[in-house]
Amino acid sequence: MEQVIEKILSAPEFASNIVVRKLLPATEGVFVPFPAGLDSRIAGALINRGFSKLYSHQAEVWEQVKKGRNTVVVTPTASGKTLCYNLPVLDALIRDESARALYLFPTKALSQDQQAELNEVAGESLDIKIATYDGDTPESLRVSARDTGRIIISNPDMLHAGILPNHPKWIKFFSNLKFIVIDEAHAYRGVTGSHVSDLIRRLKRIAAFYGSKPLFILCSATIGNPKELSEALIGDDVSLVDNNGAPRGEKLIILYNPPLVDAVQGIRKSVVTESRKWMIAFLRAGIKTILFAHSRSKTEVAAAYVNEELKNIYTDNSRIKVEAYRGGFLPNERREIERGLRSGSIRGVVSTNALELGIDIGGLDASVVAGFPGSFNSFWQQSGRAGRRGGLSISVFVASSSPMDQFIMNNPDWFFGKSAEEARLDPDNPYILSDHVRCAAFELPFIDETLDNAEDTFPSASAIPVLEYLEEDGIVRHTAGKWHWADRSFPAEGISLRSATADNVVIIDVTEGRNTVIGEMDRPGAKEFIFENAVYIHRGRQYMVESLDIENRKCLVREAEVNYFTDGLVKTDIKVLTEDENFDYGSSAKAVLGDVLVRSQVAKFKKIRFHTHENIGFGDISLPEEEIQTRSLILLFGDDTGGGKALRAMDEAAAGLVLSGIGSLFKLIAPIYLLCDGRDLGVAERVRDPHFGVAAIYVYDKYPGGTGLAESLAGKADELFGHIFRVLQQCTCKNGCPSCVGPEGNKKASTVFMEAMICPGT
Repeated sequence: MEQVIEKILSAPEFASNIVVRKLLPATEGVFVPFPAGLDSRIAGALINRGFSKLYSHQAEVWEQVKKGRNTVVVTPTASGKTLCYNLPVLDALIRDESARALYLFPTKALSQDQQAELNEVAGESLDIKIATYDGDTPESLRVSARDTGRIIISNPDMLHAGILPNHPKWIKFFSNLKFIVIDEAHAYRGVTGSHVSDLIRRLKRIAAFYGSKPLFILCSATIGNPKELSEALIGDDVSLVDNNGAPRGEKLIILYNPPLVDAVQGIRKSVVTESRKWMIAFLRAGIKTILFAHSRSKTEVAAAYVNEELKNIYTDNSRIKVEAYRGGFLPNERREIERGLRSGSIRGVVSTNALELGIDIGGLDASVVAGFPGSFNSFWQQSGRAGRRGGLSISVFVASSSPMDQFIMNNPDWFFGKSAEEARLDPDNPYILSDHVRCAAFELPFIDETLDNAEDTFPSASAIPVLEYLEEDGIVRHTAGKWHWADRSFPAEGISLRSATADNVVIIDVTEGRNTVIGEMDRPGAKEFIFENAVYIHRGRQYMVESLDIENRKCLVREAEVNYFTDGLVKTDIKVLTEDENFDYGSSAKAVLGDVLVRSQVAKFKKIRFHTHENIGFGDISLPEEEIQTRSLILLFGDDTGGGKALRAMDEAAAGLVLSGIGSLFKLIAPIYLLCDGRDLGVAERVRDPHFGVAAIYVYDKYPGGTGLAESLAGKADELFGHIFRVLQQCTCKNGCPSCVGPEGNKKASTVFMEAMICPGT
């Protein structure tokens, strides 16, 4: 393996553009015997699968759980986290035939993967029935799962809309619920995490009603605050286990900067083309590889390139097969690809971040990351998909021409020294909380006595004001010390945990009268990718879109052979609808809180030739705008404010750079104050705003109707200004980096601007 990798790295097409090669050394595993109290049948099942000892962190989780403590385990990818929860859960279920457990995974693919893993350990030898209960479960199997399933594998969305509102059908399960396992806990952050935290409140409330108090076992990838996040998620104390006892093979990290095409403009060769070259080199050498391409179109295009190049290459008398993997595939297609990767019939996969989570896809030895994925947590997760079976593995980060990627290439020490990001959530966000109090009232009446004694999972301080508001609207009725649901609606149906539209567009292949469903896509994505005359690529096959019927949620496509793919051009616009409240931050700035309309429209598309990636034409798109009405805090820097005076002293280009840099800092730092994720906020800067006539920064909720983030920010803006100024002063970069105003920012001018904000007399 070392010789093969060295040969690839020294090849002329790669060697001259490798910026850094860093070897992460192998680490020895820390092993311990099976716990003395482990049931002999489980020990026997593990021995039959080749396990004779445990990793130290697996044994530590066992000890914490046996002491009755909620526990979170935080170790790298492929470190045996699955056994951390399976071991204590299976042991408890063997000893108590009535005991039940609920496993929650963020995706259906993970649920299927974990059922296969559990069946191997427990299916036959332990006689414990395991059932998956999600949107793909046929109606004929759901009753059996509810009545006889000892371990139910599901996801938060199904728990929210399918299980909790119908809890009377689950009496036997909830009465005996001993464990709740939450895998990939780091995925629950920001608005989605806040929804899931309130969902857990509802789950604990139902369990308590039926007389059970389950223990929580959580697993997380490496993040900056796993204990804090876990405690916010479940609303209880959690013990942290983060001493990894699993061995790790050597991993070689390569930072690769594609060759320059235009040195003046800093344009480099396509990240898709260069990533494809790396993947082909690995596959030709017999190295199983995953390529992360980060978007639907890049994923399909890269997979098509690789398959075309390898169509006449065989290993062990079989052709090298590469598949694309992304959202929108049908369930049977996803599982077919996952099985192929595990069995080895598929040698490589090009994926969006859909395979970033811990799905077992067999022993991959190389990962290629095409462009920075947006967070360091994601990068190390994607890098960790290679090397799951020990031995030497390699991960190549191929940079794009974006400022962030180029900053990393110019500052590799900063990249390798950067700590993992922290995850935040706020279960008491008034917008989100009110949604889940409605759902909880539908499920069970609230009782004054338990609320006042803080026995209810929704404490009185947060629940009662919401219930009083709902009573005014006639949604609940307060009588005899109880709050009863009084509405005809089914509240969970209209509430999405991900605050996104749930109405997907179905893609139908009408070639030769087939009328076969081949995929699906969310409505905003459909407008961007499967508009009329778009080229839709599905598992290597090209289709031309004949029509997109947004109203009826269907898209008709027909097989075609063309030498280009398409890319929609999205434009975004913000319009102020209402000015509800004014704020005056002394001499620093003024602000307006109000409703804004954020419009995004795909008005044109490009035709991009395969391989050369040259633009060979444009087309028009006639589709309605995708728009959300949301809440925004609009910071205004007029002539009578310190910030406005500082901007007036600069030319327009410099002022634009300053506002852009300060906007980046708002996006970076505001989540700390708002207990949200950076992706929950939108930031837009205007050197001269057309509505207010002065320089402005819009900070808005990226969810329809808003989730209270803009209102919360209005009361904390003063603190935020001070924090931004301190970050600028303390950052060690010379003139901008991703930790402050961004790689293309103007740190000096931005510092002058913020100093004028903090000290208006300067």
